[in-house]
Amino acid sequence: MSKAPDRITQHRKSAELEFQFGAEHYRLSAEFLRVHSPSAEVKGHGPGQAVLQTGKQDVNIKRIEAVGNYAIKLVFDDGHDTGIYTWAQLYDFCQHHDRYWQDYLEALKKAGASRLPDDVQVIKLM
Repeated sequence: MSKAPDRITQHRKSAELEFQFGAEHYRLSAEFLRVHSPSAEVKGHGPGQAVLQTGKQDVNIKRIEAVGNYAIKLVFDDGHDTGIYTWAQLYDFCQHHDRYWQDYLEALKKAGASRLPDDVQVIKLM
């Protein structure tokens, strides 16, 4: 599907974007959108060059910019602003969110990395 969403609503407090495609409504977190950015910084310039994004749990979206009639550009509060999210990519993210999120969590675990920002330390007491 490459049709534009009928509506995009930014929920700042929950750090989510809500997409409406016809009667379907989806919510994607800023963290999900940031770690799955279609930018070269995240995806790399070719197969096998993707860079695992870590420490993005608290990221939020500062601004949404239209890119022609086919996409949006998201500006995140961590400074990332180079991803162009096409309507087709966003719909795919909405349809396959659970699988993509689980794959991301597994990649973090395999890398011994965390969703927490670098300046956060967690101490387990038990």
